[in-house]
Amino acid sequence: AVIAGFVFPTEIALVNAGTVDTTPPSGIAEVMKTLLMNLVANPVGAIANANYIGILAWAIVLGFALRNASENTRIMVADFAEAVSKVVKWVIRFAPLGIFGLVSATIAETGFDALVGYARLLAVLLGCMLFIALVVNPIIVWTQIRRNPYPLVFTCLRESGVTAFFTRSSAANIPVNMALAKKLGLHEDTYSISIPLGATVNMAGAAITITVLSMAAAHTQGIQIDFATALLLSLVATVSAAGASGVAGGSLLLIPLACSLFGISNDVAMQVVAVGFIIGVVQDSAETALNSSTDVLFTAAADYGRQRKAGGM
Repeated sequence: AVIAGFVFPTEIALVNAGTVDTTPPSGIAEVMKTLLMNLVANPVGAIANANYIGILAWAIVLGFALRNASENTRIMVADFAEAVSKVVKWVIRFAPLGIFGLVSATIAETGFDALVGYARLLAVLLGCMLFIALVVNPIIVWTQIRRNPYPLVFTCLRESGVTAFFTRSSAANIPVNMALAKKLGLHEDTYSISIPLGATVNMAGAAITITVLSMAAAHTQGIQIDFATALLLSLVATVSAAGASGVAGGSLLLIPLACSLFGISNDVAMQVVAVGFIIGVVQDSAETALNSSTDVLFTAAADYGRQRKAGGM
């Protein structure tokens, strides 16, 4: 995604993006300093100032601290987490109304040329996802099974990816993946853990989306990105993607976090999120198909690799 962002730099039409005062970082050193200071920021200040990295850091620290909490406290935290997830779902359901307003304003100012930028952005996203699905994943699988990986790759894409494409939810596709893993003859003790876990943390498509859209926002704002900063962005996007919600469009809500690395304001970042929702009908479907099919693919690769080393294949 980082390489594609440099090779195919994309600018997208945003309302009043040029009038927003943005102070870009001077280099990787300033980005690292800002990242570190955001990580250790006051938690209340992080929430008040929309310091997403600080919020995420304090959430992780509190998560470890609450491991020894009483059962009643754990139940309360779980209920609160469920309430937050429900609010996120409400926001996503009402998002089309706000997106319609933003798109209408953008087209009124720039004409239908804005749609060309959206199409280019979508092409870069889909190209990255296809490259991962058809080039990177087969190489990873081959290192484990040491035979032609494509029959297994295409089986997972056909029987898991197609379903996930239409459900647009990794969590909703868990039963399909469990059934496919059983059909492939995988060890139940393996896939009963890896499939539900993968639906939560295996988010390659989400990392691609966050990286490409954040770099597009930087290009639109005229911010020059060096390769080291872009690699740091990919790391932040990967970690953030692991915490993305399992609902449709959940990864898009993490774009402001990545944009904050470049000093991009929340006003601009949320317009990029809106663009993500516009192309999300295809982008989010392809993203989920990649994420969910890879859960089964890597589980099968690990299981077949174990059998091969044990002399069973």
